[in-house]
Amino acid sequence: MTFDFSTLFWVFIILMVLQPIMMGRMLALRRAGAIRTLEKTHGTRVITMIHRQEKRSLFGFSIARHIDMEDAQTIIAAIKETPDDVPIDLIIHTPGGLVLAAMQIARAVEAHPAKVTVYVPVYAMSGGTLITLAADEIVLGEFSVLGPIDPQLLGFPAASIVAARDAKPIDKVFDLTLVLADVSEKALAQVKRGAVEILTPRMDKAKATKLAEKLAGGHWTHDYALTAEEARSIGLPVKTGMPMEVMTLMKLYPQPVQRSGVEFLPLDVPGRRRG
Repeated sequence: MTFDFSTLFWVFIILMVLQPIMMGRMLALRRAGAIRTLEKTHGTRVITMIHRQEKRSLFGFSIARHIDMEDAQTIIAAIKETPDDVPIDLIIHTPGGLVLAAMQIARAVEAHPAKVTVYVPVYAMSGGTLITLAADEIVLGEFSVLGPIDPQLLGFPAASIVAARDAKPIDKVFDLTLVLADVSEKALAQVKRGAVEILTPRMDKAKATKLAEKLAGGHWTHDYALTAEEARSIGLPVKTGMPMEVMTLMKLYPQPVQRSGVEFLPLDVPGRRRG
């Protein structure tokens, strides 16, 4: 059998198409194995919500992920099919996303009768933090962070829009600013009320209201890194000590290779086993 240039070209195209599909399947199998191992070790049901940039299509375009309604639908279904006496480990890695979707997930987490532990290996910002508020326990790594849950409108903090309106006499404020400020006040009130709702099963209402105001009131920038120590200081049930099984699982959700500028080699220390 002879191969001319045209045949080799089409073989190359087929390999380009199949390679990311096969790699995706292999990673999916390895993730399933790692999740099953974690479930057996902890005696829990493991659910993950890990948002990385993902490569899609033949040309490898990167797609940024965030909390959306598809996530809400899938996680709620997973929680509802988990027996009431089975604890849940929810592993979250996300920059945030839709408030509606995050609130739906948080309510499902809060409603599960058995213990729910949220693991945050790196970060769970905005809507991700809102979900953690519903957990019985939040586990952070040494350098993991949470973030404020203050709502954003058109890319601006709702609290700042209200402050901008109040900084001038009403007749000096542009009509669009008045409209945005009105919507911002509603958004702030709704997020605070939702946070209090999911916090009150684990703390009294006065403490929950104070914590919700702190997280949603616009006291920090939206990307403020809330460390484990600071999270504990404001009343969140946070502990540190990320299990290695969780960090191993995180390695199976790789970023697109071309997007990373960080490289390192494994340590070759005599007598030391490689993890």
